[in-house]
Amino acid sequence: MSVVEIERNNGVMVIRMNRPDRMNALGEELREALAEAWCEFRDSKDLDVAIYTGTGRGFCVGEDMRESVARGTIGRQPTKRENPYIERTLDKPVIVAVNGFAMGGGFMLVEHADLRVAVRGAVFESSEAKRWLLGGYNHGHKGGLSHAVATEMAFAYRFTAERLYELGFLNRLVDADQLLPAAQEMAAHLLTLPPASRINTLTMMRAMRPQVSDELEALAARLKDHGAKSDLTESRKAFTEKRRPNFKGWDDPADRFRTPKLKDGPRN
Repeated sequence: MSVVEIERNNGVMVIRMNRPDRMNALGEELREALAEAWCEFRDSKDLDVAIYTGTGRGFCVGEDMRESVARGTIGRQPTKRENPYIERTLDKPVIVAVNGFAMGGGFMLVEHADLRVAVRGAVFESSEAKRWLLGGYNHGHKGGLSHAVATEMAFAYRFTAERLYELGFLNRLVDADQLLPAAQEMAAHLLTLPPASRINTLTMMRAMRPQVSDELEALAARLKDHGAKSDLTESRKAFTEKRRPNFKGWDDPADRFRTPKLKDGPRN
């Protein structure tokens, strides 16, 4: 059984993560297969729109933490070849069809897409606050959400598909049996457009996505180093061992009161 299933038809490439027993967690084999699939889509002269989906109860639950703990390293590992979807170098539109849980890195895969369809009852979570020393500060901002909602997202609260649809984060909300038909309908519309119009409009809309300022990204980099790095591993070990984590917080307790700030002081 392949961990990635691919369908090619009438200019559309369907890329389906197929690791349902692990809710499509991003293990090494799946990452490599996805990189290969996205390179094929990028390089193809016959495929102009991609639909990205999964099998089973989960679209993707992000990092395979069992592999991370066994390997002794955390986070996304580099693949043998580039992944143009992750690196955001594709010049073709991608429609994501979310069939279930989209958590952590899986949430980010949804976020990267140009158009988003989800089944009713799907669950979304930006999980950085649970696994890293800084929460997912940029997701709500890039998604054009209000500051209150972006803060909720940064602290790893869960969102239903229904709520994200109401907030404008999702384009379509459908019953499970309509997920792929809805995505295919959106793809078919894109293919009716003049090719230059499709590519130029895609380029413009991507350029208009909100970005975090360089000043705030610099602060984020400092905050990612503020705290006990052992907590990154502890969060993953606790998850795989199904127990409550025992976080240290700071190697030096006094660091609690040395939190990096913007140079010009706190903002209201």
